[in-house]
Amino acid sequence: MLAPRPVVRSENGLWALERVLQRNGFPLVAGTDEAGRGACAGPLVVAACILPTGRRGEVPGLNDSKLMTERAREAAYEQVLARALSWSVVVVPSAEVDRCGLHVMNVRAMRQAVTRLQPAPSYVLTDGFPVGGLPAPGLAVWKGDRVAACVAAASVLAKVTRDRMMVELHETWPEYDFRRHKGYVTPEHTAALDEHGPCPSHRFSYVNVRSRVRPARDGGDLRQTVAMDERTRAFA
Repeated sequence: MLAPRPVVRSENGLWALERVLQRNGFPLVAGTDEAGRGACAGPLVVAACILPTGRRGEVPGLNDSKLMTERAREAAYEQVLARALSWSVVVVPSAEVDRCGLHVMNVRAMRQAVTRLQPAPSYVLTDGFPVGGLPAPGLAVWKGDRVAACVAAASVLAKVTRDRMMVELHETWPEYDFRRHKGYVTPEHTAALDEHGPCPSHRFSYVNVRSRVRPARDGGDLRQTVAMDERTRAFA
């Protein structure tokens, strides 16, 4: 007799996929997601998270972090930290994104974030694309942060961590208004790049940034010149 096929029950909502995995021998389901993939400034931040089974793992208001208000994300962030069995965050500086490439660093950071989890997961859900070399079997889930609670929790951890870092960068580089757009490409950010050129926190491998690098001049900003030299050498 064939074993019954696992059934994902829609009434479980965001927790449905984890519930079916837990019922079929994978009690510790980890999710991983990133923030900052589409930005042209600031770090790439990747998080991984294992939520407990049952009611304790049901974070109120949890959703894809991009669909939540800042206030709701902050509240969910605190709840995830309080409830998670294990979580980790990996920060990839913009220089590393430039040196190795965005997708390479994204996959590498996801692998690292999952490996850091203790207890180790018995199954891993990744958002959007498969990640090899994980310590457990895994599944890439399209729009995972909208259909799997552990991935949504990871997206909140990554997003809140990165947003806070961008607010700190705003204090150093207020002319770019990182506090508002968080390093993503907006008309205001583009106008600031046109006026000031890039700063060391920008990703110099990106065309819209590299095209605005200004020739070094006597008395110019040496920090920007050094950052440009280091980060564009491989792309010349």
